[in-house]
Amino acid sequence: MNKKIISQLRDSKPSAPDTGAEDSATSAAGPPTHPTSTLTAHRMLTISIIGMFVMSVCGVLYFAQSLLLPVVLAFLFALILSPVVRWLYRRGIPEPITAFVLVFSMTSSVLAGGYWLSDPISHWIDDAPRIERQVRFKLAQMAGTIENIQEAQRRVEKATQRDTKSGVQEVVVKEPNLLSQAAQGAPEIFGGIALSVVLLLLMLSSGDMFYEKLIKALPTFKDKRRGLRIAKDIEREISRYLLTVFIINVCLGICVAIGLSFTPMPNPVLWGLAAALLNFVPYLGALIGIAVVAIVALVSLPTLGAAMVPPAIYMVCTAVEGQLITPSLVGRRLQINSVAVFLAIAFWGWLWGGVGIFIAVPMLIIVKVFSHHVEGLGWLSEFLGARDKHMPAED
Repeated sequence: MNKKIISQLRDSKPSAPDTGAEDSATSAAGPPTHPTSTLTAHRMLTISIIGMFVMSVCGVLYFAQSLLLPVVLAFLFALILSPVVRWLYRRGIPEPITAFVLVFSMTSSVLAGGYWLSDPISHWIDDAPRIERQVRFKLAQMAGTIENIQEAQRRVEKATQRDTKSGVQEVVVKEPNLLSQAAQGAPEIFGGIALSVVLLLLMLSSGDMFYEKLIKALPTFKDKRRGLRIAKDIEREISRYLLTVFIINVCLGICVAIGLSFTPMPNPVLWGLAAALLNFVPYLGALIGIAVVAIVALVSLPTLGAAMVPPAIYMVCTAVEGQLITPSLVGRRLQINSVAVFLAIAFWGWLWGGVGIFIAVPMLIIVKVFSHHVEGLGWLSEFLGARDKHMPAED
């Protein structure tokens, strides 16, 4: 019996490998895969997936603009006003009452400002052709050539005769102007405003419900702490930045209005308000304001020397604000790379138009704060931050 079992075990023992067969199988399968090529393929696959995800997000942001834009605006205003609601709640005022008063006051102010500005803005839009003709004539005078002056005079006379001609009915097919386009998009605009206002009211009335839900949703204690820290830092940084910039821009608008009131420039209060709104756009807002003021001054004022004073006042005010006041008040922590700011303005302006330009910097701050707390995204936070002044430049 034992001999039989031993013989069976010997028969079941694996035989020596056939090296020739393995060599032939290996040669048929090809050379072994190198670890470096596998790692490269994995990186390329990761980059492709990330690129497809980014393109999908951009497509969703572009085509869902009518829905996402009011939501983002309500979220940003909630970040600004939430500290006020929380501070009043600690002093016994219910959150819904504070939210209703804040939202009603803000909405009423915006509507009153829009109604007050509708008359001068419509006046400037109606006078746009006349302003264009006068700008060409002034530029021709500045060029100093007789041919340019005569050509500009002929254009002005021809346009004046066409405007003053009576008794002749003229049929002109015109493209839709700014007012007609605004009238066509009025239902969508008012719908977005209503959605943003209602959502803002609900977010402010809910108080700290978002933080409570965030703590309950995250699985581990470490994730709860990190999520709460990110949410608190985003709220603090955005509210501090927007509130500080709002106060700075209001002071800038007052200074510009006072400065232009000492010149023959028309509507100095309107230009002060335009300066305050345009200054929410870093770099480009000041340049646009100076250019527009220069054009209107060139048209409205008689001499070239007088026309140079209003844009000079505007430029001095924005230079003092941009180089001295804002860096000292906003602080080192919120300074962002100028290249990143410019790219963010270009991207959000292309994506969501004028409103996207205004929200570009707050969205950039949100990305910077989020990347600062997430492992593996420290490089993004470092790239978005401004240059350290204490570090010497290296060749």
